[in-house]
Amino acid sequence: MTAPGPRNDSKRSGNGGVVAMPHLDWLRSFEAAARLSNFTAAAAELGLTQAAISQHIRALEGKVGRKLFNRLARGVELTPDGAAYLPHIQSAFATIANSTHELFEPAATHSVPLRSPVSFATLMIAPLLPRLSRDLPLIELGIETIHRPGDYGEESEMLDIRFGHGDFAGRRADRLTDETLVPMGAASLAGVPDWHRLPRLSVVGGRGMWREWFSAAGIAQPPSPAHKFDTFVTAMQAAREGAGVLLGSRPLADAALREGSLVMLSDFQLGSGAGHFLTAPSGRRLEKPEADLRAWLVAAFAEASGIA
Repeated sequence: MTAPGPRNDSKRSGNGGVVAMPHLDWLRSFEAAARLSNFTAAAAELGLTQAAISQHIRALEGKVGRKLFNRLARGVELTPDGAAYLPHIQSAFATIANSTHELFEPAATHSVPLRSPVSFATLMIAPLLPRLSRDLPLIELGIETIHRPGDYGEESEMLDIRFGHGDFAGRRADRLTDETLVPMGAASLAGVPDWHRLPRLSVVGGRGMWREWFSAAGIAQPPSPAHKFDTFVTAMQAAREGAGVLLGSRPLADAALREGSLVMLSDFQLGSGAGHFLTAPSGRRLEKPEADLRAWLVAAFAEASGIA
């Protein structure tokens, strides 16, 4: 079989002669044979025959006008010219491989864990995920939900969402929401004048804010039965079903209010001064994916609050 002819690409040598670019197959065979010191091993690696490797090497040696290998009883060894040529060929192949990877290989994704109260994750984070995937396609968010402050751990190294006034020991905090409280219930309760005598819904371990709301609203708080739940999102669902009146936390309940599954039973809203914060350990520099997620969340919630 006749070896493939050279490409027309060429450059002019220093002595005025023209040295054509060697065929790529010849160079691949040369690099493999030089690295493995054996034509047979090179043939197996490249999926060729030993005869094809030998033919490529002869053609390359003819093209450059130098002997590149000494043939030995077992294998081959590079001549000084071959040894000088090899690193340039390997460098060129490495450049091609790296450029191909950088330009055409899919970029690596980064998993970023985030702890959040289950209600905030359900009502506030989940609706943002389609937009997050569009804006930060290389970030895979790993949400871990918590029920009590102790679930965060004393020295959490993760990003997490915490509720409070922003003073979290050992952590820097970015405010995401400002909470306001307003009584709300199922749509069937709209316009009911004595809603405050219905069962009041509350969250176990949550703040007892009903007394503060009635006091600020200037309404006497009547006695009434109460149902308690371990998460706000469960209490909110009970309110949707007409189980009683919930002192709803906005903006957590805003989507339900917009869709009409819950209605506000009073025009008076009490600002609690608290809210949800994105927090990070103060003594650790965030990795770039974490920093990107932090900036995105802060901007997304700032935009939402501006629209509201």
